[in-house]
Amino acid sequence: MDGTLVNSDAAVERSWRVWADEHGFTMDDVMKVSHGRQAHATMAVLLPDRPVEQNLADNRAMLAREIADTEGVVPVPGAPDFMAAVADLPHALVTSADVALADARMRAADLRMPKIRVTAEDVGASKPDPEGFLLGAATLGVDPRDCVVFEDSEAGILAGRAAGMRVVGVGARAAAMSPDVHVPDLTHLRVEALPTGEMVLRVPA
Repeated sequence: MDGTLVNSDAAVERSWRVWADEHGFTMDDVMKVSHGRQAHATMAVLLPDRPVEQNLADNRAMLAREIADTEGVVPVPGAPDFMAAVADLPHALVTSADVALADARMRAADLRMPKIRVTAEDVGASKPDPEGFLLGAATLGVDPRDCVVFEDSEAGILAGRAAGMRVVGVGARAAAMSPDVHVPDLTHLRVEALPTGEMVLRVPA
């Protein structure tokens, strides 16, 4: 969701800045590892000896701030047309956000929420673990090898690969991870629905 369908970078950075200042980290320290992960998983990377309970408590506080702060949250270019193009195709939203945050950001960006979604409440492990993507495929009833993941972050791309799925990288962060296909944003994709219910992706030259 974040970075792939929704540009929430400003809101994310505002929220993390509070935590970083409290714990003596720079924003560069945080941003290097935070994209695509649940907040408590990022905290565990930055403070490996810290009790899990403290990370989970900070995670809850951060989610509350992020849910309340949707200023500047907008769709990634091309996201509305992309969501319309896949509306009748099997698809799921797999996000590290919880239900409330996913709802808030999709609503702020005026994007349709897919009927099938996998959020933080549904998994025991954050990306780069593939659990979320595998659960999404299972819920759709689709073999993971027949799935395509759209991701912007290192953690998300690693999770998609670990799930055995092909990966379309979206945006500048994704380019460094050498995904199967890279596009600057979703305006660079065309989606074609086949009578079989399958999807053809075209990347215009």
